[in-house]
Amino acid sequence: MRTENTTASAAVEISEPLLLESQKIGDDVDSDSSEKIPEWKDQITVRGLVASAVLGTLFCIITHKLNLTVGIIPSLNVGAGLLGFFFIKSWTGFLSRLGFSVQPFTRQENTVIQTCVVACYGLAFSDSDSSKLLMEQRKRDEIFLKDRIPSWFAASGYVGLAAISTATIPMIFPPLKWYLVLCSYIIAPALAFCNSYGTGLTDWSLASTYGKIGLFIIASLVGSNGGVIAGLVACGVMMTIVATAADLMQDFKTGYLTLSSAKSMFVSQLVGTAMGCVIAPLTFWMYWTAFDIGSPDGPYKAPYAVIFREMAILGIEGFSELPKHCLAICCGFFVAAVVVNLLRDVTPTKISQFIPIPMAMAVPFYIGAYFAIDMFVGTVILFVWERINRKDSEDYAGAVASGLICGDGIWTIPSAILSIFRINPPICMYFGPSSSS
Repeated sequence: MRTENTTASAAVEISEPLLLESQKIGDDVDSDSSEKIPEWKDQITVRGLVASAVLGTLFCIITHKLNLTVGIIPSLNVGAGLLGFFFIKSWTGFLSRLGFSVQPFTRQENTVIQTCVVACYGLAFSDSDSSKLLMEQRKRDEIFLKDRIPSWFAASGYVGLAAISTATIPMIFPPLKWYLVLCSYIIAPALAFCNSYGTGLTDWSLASTYGKIGLFIIASLVGSNGGVIAGLVACGVMMTIVATAADLMQDFKTGYLTLSSAKSMFVSQLVGTAMGCVIAPLTFWMYWTAFDIGSPDGPYKAPYAVIFREMAILGIEGFSELPKHCLAICCGFFVAAVVVNLLRDVTPTKISQFIPIPMAMAVPFYIGAYFAIDMFVGTVILFVWERINRKDSEDYAGAVASGLICGDGIWTIPSAILSIFRINPPICMYFGPSSSS
């Protein structure tokens, strides 16, 4: 009886928000019906490609910095969309004030920019209301499927890329034989589907996890004669395929919601990938030239480079190469993490919110405590903001985070230039203990 009352009250609680949401969707249908959807070729513009190149360079720099410092790269899709909107709106507004006639900026063009930027930096790591809802879904399906990519074209492209990689990768990395590259391309589609499905549910790509599967398998097959290099290369191949599939899935989802053409999304993905093939190595070269990459005492420790190398060695030599009691300690904390997560799921929210997340606890052990301090400061600011004005914090927290990430990344450019030319600060300040009298 208690369950029935709870269910009834829950139905009452959610009925009004759902009704309001459907009304909102109905309004969107009316606005979409009056809006002219541009052809897929018109959604790809010169200004959009220029903005994509600029933002792609910026986000490659940001990705390299995150990868070389903390080793954790969050989803930057929101930042790419926001900056693309800001970039084009500022440009069109400036030209309009000068008296020039400019093409209106559409959400389809912004979606294309976001797709191109993501592809670029991805190489661097109910009744009346129900009928309106049904009309909206049909409209989206009609627009999105009108320019869909043929299955034979997608399959042919994948086979072609597999053939090129199978022929060229062994030339660059001889320990990785051609048949191992081919096996990686045969296995990758199944893993890419799993990662795309998981990313769609959680908004968190596990490409590195699937890459580790290839790392362990290939490293163990090749053995001590080049197994480390072969495992790392196979991991890179697997991660690139799996991550690209998840990114493209998210971009297609955005395109579906913004009434953008699938063809324009696919073409922008290709253009962004081509940009990334040039921009990503150049921006990494800037880091490699300007900073001491991999130094344990420097700011760019590249923590995951060490971790993946050790995993490749582990795949070759087995658990016998681990330090004494290492495996026992790892298993103990593995069980502890499972227990902590179980407690978080079974306890009430007022208690579980104070139980730490094992994944977050593990981060400082890899990259040091300084990043945890930064996270703590940001958490305190967001916590206070939520208490003062929850709605504003929910609306603008993503924009604030994007601004902080991009601002920090932009500063890397002048810092790297000064470092390349060996220009030191004119003033060096040092604080030490006072001498005893």
